[in-house]
Amino acid sequence: MVIRAFGGPEVFDLQEVPDPTPGPGELRVRVAASSVNPVDYKIRRNGAWAGVRPPAIIGYDVSGVVDAVGPGVTEWRQGDEVYYTPEIFGGRPGSYAQYHVVDAAIVARKPRNLDHVQAAAVPLAGGTAWDALVVRAGVRAGETVLIHGGAGGVGHFAVQIARASGCRVLATCSRRNLDFVRELGADVAIDYEAEDFVERTLRETDGQGVDVVFDTVGGPLLARSIEATRPGGRLVSIVSAASSLDAAHRKNLTVHFLFLLRERRRLDALRSLIERGLLRPVVDEVLPLEQVARAHARLESGHGRGKIVLEIPSRDP
Repeated sequence: MVIRAFGGPEVFDLQEVPDPTPGPGELRVRVAASSVNPVDYKIRRNGAWAGVRPPAIIGYDVSGVVDAVGPGVTEWRQGDEVYYTPEIFGGRPGSYAQYHVVDAAIVARKPRNLDHVQAAAVPLAGGTAWDALVVRAGVRAGETVLIHGGAGGVGHFAVQIARASGCRVLATCSRRNLDFVRELGADVAIDYEAEDFVERTLRETDGQGVDVVFDTVGGPLLARSIEATRPGGRLVSIVSAASSLDAAHRKNLTVHFLFLLRERRRLDALRSLIERGLLRPVVDEVLPLEQVARAHARLESGHGRGKIVLEIPSRDP
């Protein structure tokens, strides 16, 4: 599926393009499934900041099978099942296609207990949650974590990762997702429409605040979360701050802004959690590749839970 110009979901066209050829150190992967992420529609709207120039193939999650191996690659063979998140910058083709060429260094083995649809939901969103909590925040057993957007694509992984790390987990979500977020492992689910998350967080922590805040939503939430964080705590955000963070200085808080780097070791860590039953992707809807416009429209509405995944058909006989 090719975007013929920057714009709304209607810019996608189904096109036939030549099969890509892997170069030195690269793999060609037969893509079985790809998921949809907020960065996808941001690039579809105007991806010049990422080096994308229409007509272009976008998409940044892959689960599939190695189809061809480029020169110099020795660790992968044709038929290996893999998963990964493609590079965003540089204008290279993305994953809304039957075949994708990728640097072999950022590819990992697919979790054995997931099918391709489930595995495609993991790399970008799961990797972002892992980096935010484990790498940047350095969460430790016994700490308390507040996750904004606990039912979303990144948030639902974050709840589970924080739980698996031995943390007490508070998560904000809409009323309809309260039970869902608790099922994922949240100790406290906060309906952001019905109550003030700062007041509830301070009440749940005896006025001390949480050790870590992870913001996947944006707007004023990061700045307001300073009130709900203990002195010396950590804040991590994957979206830009819309308000001043000056109050973080007075509480000696550490603030991280995260943009995911592509690395195999993160995917290996996620696979370990998944195969041990400590982490699971939640797939809210599965659509054929040809309905990618519908998937984008649904994601942009902001009312989903977990991930939307695109199934990509094999080549016609």
